[in-house]
Order: sequence, then C-alpha cells, then structure tokens
Amino acid sequence: MVNKVGIIAGTGFYTLPALSNSTPRAVDTKFGQALITSGMWGDIPIEFVTRHGVKHTVPPSKVNYRANIQALRDLGVNRVIAINVVGSIDPTLKAGDLQIITDFVDFTSGREDTFFDGINEALQHTDVVDAYDVEMGAVLTQAGAELGITVKQKGVYAGFNGPRFETPAEIRLAALAGATVVGMTGCPEATLACEAGLRYASIALCVNPAAGVSDQKITMEDISAVLASSSQKVIDILNLALPRI
Repeated sequence: MVNKVGIIAGTGFYTLPALSNSTPRAVDTKFGQALITSGMWGDIPIEFVTRHGVKHTVPPSKVNYRANIQALRDLGVNRVIAINVVGSIDPTLKAGDLQIITDFVDFTSGREDTFFDGINEALQHTDVVDAYDVEMGAVLTQAGAELGITVKQKGVYAGFNGPRFETPAEIRLAALAGATVVGMTGCPEATLACEAGLRYASIALCVNPAAGVSDQKITMEDISAVLASSSQKVIDILNLALPRI
C-alpha cells in the first residue's frame, strides 16, 4: 500500500503543479475547518495544505494549525513535508538557499499550540526532541544532491507571530538562541504533528536576510522575486523524494 503524504506550504506555494486539476475543499475537524487539496503526485496520494489560503488572506497568527494537522491525520496521512519560506539569520545563508530544519525556538504567543489542552484531549507532556524526522530530512537532502542542488543542514527555526517582520533586536535574540532562520508559521505546526504521531520534515527556502543581518530592506517584491526564481528547486526535490518517502 502506498503511503499518503501531507504537504504543508506557505507564502508563494498556493497550488502544486502536480495537483493542478484538484480543487481545495473544507474538511471539518473538532478544531474547526481545514482547507485541503487532494490529488496524486505521480503514484503518490497527496493531501496539500496552503497555510495562508489560496489567496494569501490568512495571517500567520490566525492559521488554524490544529485543524490542519488533525485533518491530515483524519485523512490517513502519516508523513508530512513542510515547506517553510524564511528569512536568513545565519549570514552564510543567501536568498535561494535551502536548509533542512532540525530544531526550533518558539517566540510566538497566543496560539492554540497543543492538542493536549485538558479540554479536547487529556493533558500530556510531549517529548519534542525528535519533532523533525531525520530519515525524511536525509531523503530530501539526497534528492537535492542528485539534482545538483545544495541543501544545507542543521537549521534552527525561530518562530515569530507576524505578520510584521521582526526587529533587528528580535533577530539578535534569536541568533543568541542558535536560530539560523526565521519564519512565522513553523510553530506550533511541528509540535502538533509530533503530538499527532505524524512523521514531519521541514525544508526551508531562504528568501531574504532577516532584519539587521544586512542593510537590505525587506520587501514583498524582493521576496516574490526570489520565490519566482527558486521555488522550482523545492518542487524538483519533492518530485524525486516523494516516491522514496
């Protein structure tokens, strides 16, 4: 039996080419609705979530992360690949670079960040040391290598609320905590997937230097340009990696 794979993506990834003939539908869960697109990527059944909606109307702090993960689990997904569009805290990471995320620092607040809230599910304390699946990360890395695409390792994701970009001081704080990239949607998605028993891997696409890392002002125009020139690398890696995952 072929495993069903979930793909969760954000800014710039509102559809997937392999699923272009599919229509998003609302899937009801006990945590609310999730917008899911079902389809086939070659021989692999896919359930796709675009975090911000197909028209980029949902801000990061309003994404229903619990509904998204619950819907994927209810639909039979057992492996999830997350695509995170990020800013670079590590100055050696340039626009267009890719990095596998292996850890995170959560600076978000006010989000529904657990299933085990004592209301919907009994209180539990979850070990998240292995929130990011090492084997799946290695498959993505190897696929990149075979395509001549460098995928850097040991990324540490700093999650902030958004939708505003971070201040230079916030980025310095994240850097002190060991973060290499910054984004707005990776938390609590990764830990919810862990709580749900899903294998979860994240590949980050760097689109700009984080605030204060360079003199470059962050603009959506520049981010869109990098996405236009670099997002295909992620699709190519998925095309090769999915049958192995």
